[in-house]
Amino acid sequence: MAANKITKEHYVMLAEFRYALRQFLRFSENAAHAAGLTPQQHQAMLAIKGFPGRNDIKIGELAERLQILPHSAVGLVDRLVAQRHVRRFHGKTDRRQVHVTLTARGEAALEKLSETHQDQLTRIAPRLNHLLEMLKRF
Repeated sequence: MAANKITKEHYVMLAEFRYALRQFLRFSENAAHAAGLTPQQHQAMLAIKGFPGRNDIKIGELAERLQILPHSAVGLVDRLVAQRHVRRFHGKTDRRQVHVTLTARGEAALEKLSETHQDQLTRIAPRLNHLLEMLKRF
């Protein structure tokens, strides 16, 4: 059975939603740069801090969260270690596994960025909620 025909109004709503997301991403990219980080470094730090159930993350888990290849995650972690934002350590039960956690410096940088992002999300939430409600109607 064919889905409902997509109308011009659908396209307008989808485009508006994507535009709102892109504006937020642009804000996030600029905030990361202002903090001396790349957007991907910020995303990695958030993935580490926000990983459910632990205060650390394995390299493979980080790669999955960022949707990058494991060797790319290793390079990203190398750069964050050099900046003293994260530290890595071997697993206690399996020494082959490499875990990553934030340092105090990384925690402080992420907290500042997260406060800024929370403020921005609070500002744009009504618009995003409106767009989501409109999209649900289609």
